[in-house]
Amino acid sequence: MWSWSTANRASSVVRDKILILGGTNEAAQLAGRLVAAGATVISALAGRLRAPPNLPGQVRVGGFGGIDGLAAYLRAEGIGRVIDATHPFAARISAHAAAACARADVPLDRLDRPMWQKRPGDRWHWADDAAMAARLAPKLGRRVLLTVGAGAVSPFETVGGPFYVVRLIESGRRLRLPNHCLVLGRGPFSVADEMALMRRFAIDLLVSKASGGAANEAKIVAARRLRLPVLLVRRPQDVAV
Repeated sequence: MWSWSTANRASSVVRDKILILGGTNEAAQLAGRLVAAGATVISALAGRLRAPPNLPGQVRVGGFGGIDGLAAYLRAEGIGRVIDATHPFAARISAHAAAACARADVPLDRLDRPMWQKRPGDRWHWADDAAMAARLAPKLGRRVLLTVGAGAVSPFETVGGPFYVVRLIESGRRLRLPNHCLVLGRGPFSVADEMALMRRFAIDLLVSKASGGAANEAKIVAARRLRLPVLLVRRPQDVAV
């Protein structure tokens, strides 16, 4: 479950016309709950991936044109509330949302996805960003399950090294990893499925963003049960500057 930062119940905002900045499974679930409660909901997706099937309410695909564009959209559409339900690593979008809502005088709620809790048997290593993770991965494993998303693969292409099993939701540009296998799939996945994948490719290291959330935790549980190390990329707000 995600927790409200400034509102405790979805029913408290159903009177507003709501813009959800989403694209995540949790955002789609939230849209469903709000629509069922009688709210007018618009889900805004960046457009890098196909929209989840049967997304409740209205759907808008594509960018807004920065802070000015989003602020103008909020005014033009009569948006009464914005809910930032983007991925924990979508720091730029979240910053734009905060600035645009302040400019348009529209309330903004943030749904923070809780981070996974380290359990006995977990062997976690940390990297501040994808570039650091790409440098550390060859020191920790030789057959790596890479689940950082298409936008964070580039540093691993530059460094190379291990055999990478790259899991993506969709096939995009051609990967330039010299030694890799591409696996396509949209979660959530079961622990059994994740363990089967790791065993199939003899994985000895999992690399993931520290995105958290129950829907993505199966790979962490699978690595724990198989006694595999996990290399986690810290959330942007958790990196010391």
